[in-house]
Amino acid sequence: MDFSLLLSSYATVWSNPEVLLMTFIGALGGVLLGAIPGMTATMGVALLIPFSFGMDLIPSIGLLLGIYCGGMYGGSISAILIHAPGTPAAAATLLDGYPMCKKGQAGKALSVAMFASFCGGVIGALVMTFLSPLVADMAMNFGPGEMFMLAVFGLSVIVAISGKSVAKGLISAFFGMLLCTVGLDPTNGIPRFITTKQTGLLDGFQFIPTLIGLFAVSEVIAGVERIIRGEEHEQKSNEKITNVLPDWKTIKKIWPNILSGGLIGTFIGAIPGAGGDIAVFVSYGASKSASKHPELYGTGIPNGVAATESANNGCSGGAMIPLLSLGVPGDSVTAILLGAFIMKGITPGPMMYVTELPTVYRVFAALMLANLCMLVVGCLGVRFFAKIVSVEKKMLYPIILVISLLGAFSINKNAFDVGVCVAFGIIGWLMNKYEFPLSPILLALILGPMCEKNFVRYMNIQRGNFFAITTSPIAMVFATVAILVIVYSVYNQSKINKRTAANAAQEKA
Repeated sequence: MDFSLLLSSYATVWSNPEVLLMTFIGALGGVLLGAIPGMTATMGVALLIPFSFGMDLIPSIGLLLGIYCGGMYGGSISAILIHAPGTPAAAATLLDGYPMCKKGQAGKALSVAMFASFCGGVIGALVMTFLSPLVADMAMNFGPGEMFMLAVFGLSVIVAISGKSVAKGLISAFFGMLLCTVGLDPTNGIPRFITTKQTGLLDGFQFIPTLIGLFAVSEVIAGVERIIRGEEHEQKSNEKITNVLPDWKTIKKIWPNILSGGLIGTFIGAIPGAGGDIAVFVSYGASKSASKHPELYGTGIPNGVAATESANNGCSGGAMIPLLSLGVPGDSVTAILLGAFIMKGITPGPMMYVTELPTVYRVFAALMLANLCMLVVGCLGVRFFAKIVSVEKKMLYPIILVISLLGAFSINKNAFDVGVCVAFGIIGWLMNKYEFPLSPILLALILGPMCEKNFVRYMNIQRGNFFAITTSPIAMVFATVAILVIVYSVYNQSKINKRTAANAAQEKA
C-alpha cells in the first residue's frame, strides 16, 4: 500500500468544495429517502444517477455514496419511530428501536442508530482500504454450495429472534418459506401455486410491500383498534435531547456490538449476492447470543439497535470490495455504481489497482467522507425526527397508512402490490394478536429464494450428490456454526423462560 498516495488522495477529496457539497447533498437526500417506507437506497441512487452525468468522477461517486450511506441510516428513522422500516436493511432495527421509542427514548434510539451507522461505515471503509484484495479473494471462493450454507446459517438465526416461543418463531419462518414458493420457479420457470392469469404473482410476493404491510400497516390497524377501544394513550415525548450523540456510558455499553456488527456487515457485504438484509439479522442474533442478558433483547435496549445499524452500514464498505477488486457488484446499489464507473470510462477490476490506483484511493476517501456527512446530517436532524412521536395518533396513523401504501405502489407502480401490502397488514395484525413473531417471516423471505436457487445449482453441478458439500471447508464452517447457533439459542431461550416463570411465581407469592 502506498500511504503517501493514500494521504494525498484524502487531502484532494476532502479539500474539494464540489466533492464536499455533492457528498453532503447525497447524504441528506439518502437520509430523507431512506426514512420513507419503500424508498430504498437503491431507488435513491437510481433516481439521482442522471444528475451525475455532467460531473467529474469523484464528485459523482461522492454524491452516490452519500445517498448509499444516508439511505442505510435513514431506514432506521421510520423503523424506530413508526414501526415501519424505511429500507429492508432496517428490518431488524425495529426489534429494539421501536420498543425504545414506546418507552419514551426515541431520541436516544435515533442517536444510537446514527452513531452505530457511522462507526459501522467507518469499519467497512477501513477494511475496504487496507484489506480489499484479501477479502475479495475470500469472497470469490463462494460457489453455490457455500452460498447455500450461508443461507442455512442465516436461517439458523430465526431461533435467536423468535422471542418467547421458539415453536411460534419456527411456524412464522415456515410460513415465510411457503410464501417464497409462490410464483415462477427460479430454475425452470414453471408457475407454482398460481395460474398464468395471475400476472401480479409471477415474481412471487414482492419483498417491500410485504415488509411494509407486516410492520407498518399492521401497526396502524392495531392502533386504530386501540383508539376504538379507548386504550390508546397519546405519547408526549418529555425526553430532553441535550446531546445528539450517545453519552459515554451508552457508548461503553454498545461498543462491542458496534465492532462485531461492523465486521459482520463488512464480511457479508463483500459476498456477491448477500447484503445488508442478511447481515442485520446475523449481527442481531450474534449479539443476542453473546449477551449476558439475552432476555432484554426485544424489550428496547441500545445494544440491539447498535448491532443492526453498524452491520447495515458496514455492508456499504463490504459491497464496494468486490466491485473495485473484481468488477463484481456486491449488491444492487454497487451494481448501479458499476454503471457510473463505466460511464466515466473506468472499468473496475483487478487492473484498476494497477492503472487507476489514485482513483481507487479517492473512492476510499469518498466513502469515508460519505459516512462523515451522514453523521452530520443525522446530528442536525435527531431533535426534529424525535418530535414525530408527539404528533396526535389520530393524525399520525392516516399519514403512516398513506405513506406506506404509496411506498408499496412505488416499487413497481402496481396497484396489486398495494393489495398485497394491505393483506399482509391484516396478517401481521392477527399474528401480533396471538404473539407470533414477524421477523422470522422476513428472514425467510430474504433467504428462502437464495437457499433454493443455490441448492438447485449445487445439486446440478454435483449430479445429485449432496454430501460432496462436506469437501468444502467454508460450507462446513457455516454448517457447524449454524448447528451451534441453534443449540445455544434454544438453551438460552429455555433459561430465559425459566427465569421469567420463576419471577412471575415470586410476584404471585
